[in-house]
Amino acid sequence: MLIVISPAKTLDFESDPITKTHTQPRFLKQSQQLIDDLEKLSVEDVAGLMKLSDKLAALNVARFQTWQPPFNLENAKQAILAFKGDVYTGIDAESLDADDFEFAQQHLRILSGLYGILKPLDLMQAYRLEMGTKFANVKGKDLYQFWGDSLRESLETELDDGVLINLASNEYFKAVQAKKLNARIITPVFKDWKNGQYKIISFYAKKARGLMSRYIIQQRLKEPEQVKQFDTDGYRYSEEMSSNDDWVFIRDHES
Repeated sequence: MLIVISPAKTLDFESDPITKTHTQPRFLKQSQQLIDDLEKLSVEDVAGLMKLSDKLAALNVARFQTWQPPFNLENAKQAILAFKGDVYTGIDAESLDADDFEFAQQHLRILSGLYGILKPLDLMQAYRLEMGTKFANVKGKDLYQFWGDSLRESLETELDDGVLINLASNEYFKAVQAKKLNARIITPVFKDWKNGQYKIISFYAKKARGLMSRYIIQQRLKEPEQVKQFDTDGYRYSEEMSSNDDWVFIRDHES
C-alpha cells in the first residue's frame, strides 16, 4: 500500500534536519533536463510563468541557476523535512522517530513538478515548479507531457498489493494517469461541519491529508480497510457519505 501526497510551496532549508539518513531522488536525470531549460528564464519570464512577484521570481531564478547535484547534507535536505505547509503540518515530520521514517520511506511518496516522485528521505534542493505550470520543455507543452508515463510506471513497480491511497491534490494526481494506473485507488475526502452541512474546507482538508499520512505511518497500516479507523482530530469515517473507493471522513465541530 502506497500513499501519495503533494509537495508544498513553503520550504525550510534553514533548520537542521533531525536525521542524517538520506537517499537520492530516482529521477535526477530528468530533473536536470528541466533545470537546463529553467535556468535560461529571466526574472520576468518566471514572474509571468508562475504568476509570482518580482521578488519571488528572482528568488526562484537564483534557485534554478544554483541547482547542482550531487546532493548531500551540505547542499540539500530530506524532502519530508524541507517541505512545509498545511499537509506537512499534519505530518509533523520533526516528531517522527527512526522507525517511523523507515516505514514512511517504504510507503509514502511525494509527487513533484521538478523531481517527479520523491521518497520522504530523498535529498532535494530548493525549487518552485508546480505540476500544473504550463512550462514548455524538451518533451512537450507542459509538465504532464514531460513526465508522461514515467510517474505511473514508477508507482506500479512499487505497488506490491496494488493499492494506492491518494492524498494528493488534483493538480498533482493528474500526473499519475489514474485511468491507466494498474491499481486500486482509494481517495479519502475530508469534510467539516459548516453552516449546517458537511463541506470540504481547503485548509482543514489539506492538514487532514497530512494527519492521515502520519496515522498510517505511525500505526504501520498495510491493509486499506485499516485506514477507515482514522480518528485523529475528531475525524471519523462516514460509510453513509462514502461511495466505492471515495472514502469520506467527517468532523462535527463548527469550523
